[in-house]
Amino acid sequence: MEDIRLQVDVLIPTYRPGRQFGKLLERLYKQSCPISRVIIMNTEEEFWDPDWETGRPGLQVHHITRSEFDHGGTRRQGASHAKGDVLVCMTQDAMPRDRHMIRELIRPLMQPKVAASYARQLPAGNAHCIEAFTRGFNYPATSMVKSAADLGRLGIKTYFCSNVCAAYDREIYEEQGGFVPRAIFNEDMIYGAGLIKAGYKIAYAADAQVIHSHDQGCMEMFRRNFDLGVSQAEHPEIFADVPSEKEGAALVFQTARYLLCLGKPWLLGKLLMQSGSKYMGYQLGKHYRRLPEKWIRACTMAPGYWKE
Repeated sequence: MEDIRLQVDVLIPTYRPGRQFGKLLERLYKQSCPISRVIIMNTEEEFWDPDWETGRPGLQVHHITRSEFDHGGTRRQGASHAKGDVLVCMTQDAMPRDRHMIRELIRPLMQPKVAASYARQLPAGNAHCIEAFTRGFNYPATSMVKSAADLGRLGIKTYFCSNVCAAYDREIYEEQGGFVPRAIFNEDMIYGAGLIKAGYKIAYAADAQVIHSHDQGCMEMFRRNFDLGVSQAEHPEIFADVPSEKEGAALVFQTARYLLCLGKPWLLGKLLMQSGSKYMGYQLGKHYRRLPEKWIRACTMAPGYWKE
């Protein structure tokens, strides 16, 4: 079956989407592979612009409150509205680079046992050089297909499948039980690990490209990695045997070498501060059960997650 004949539904959680979101919708509706539905799970209706719905057939908007949002649960709820052959998950700040992003993203799903694929993330033109290098490290120019046979070689990256822009075979998604109902973070990798353990494969589609990068401060990085550590601590059945510290150390080392090659050694201080913030947040998150509740609330990006 040609990919153009597949019915594709796109799911995007949003929170206070800005003007760029209108441009994202415009690019989606101009894709060379037609989209059947765009399902928006919008947090807080007051921040939604109804004009975005004008002239866009198949656009569904479901409003929730901030206290109802959950990384896994909200996507799971949105996926329940999908009816297509393929479910594409995106974030509101991932901009398709060209008209063929969807086509190239879903093409690997035609291969036997490939149940998911994810796009290459390119840095924005104004991204800091450290962030730009990080994107290239995590999203290289060469496509690949990963299976359980790669765990020894790739470790935790075998499970990697970023929901910034990822496609899922919806029949297999339903068969596997979908995203976890409750997740502070990392719902995409948790689902990806389930696919690998069930004998399926995950494709990295380097020809499917989105513009997506962040220049975050150290505190943002700390909190993001705290929640990452929490998510791994809550799923030891997945992450206990594939620690991510080795991959993080490789990124720091290669980034430092890159900065020296650029002739910008003064940026090593910035790199060390960022890396230290990430590592400290990650380690505290992994051991969150030993922390006082007020510490947890000070460290997390998702205070609402801890209400239960």
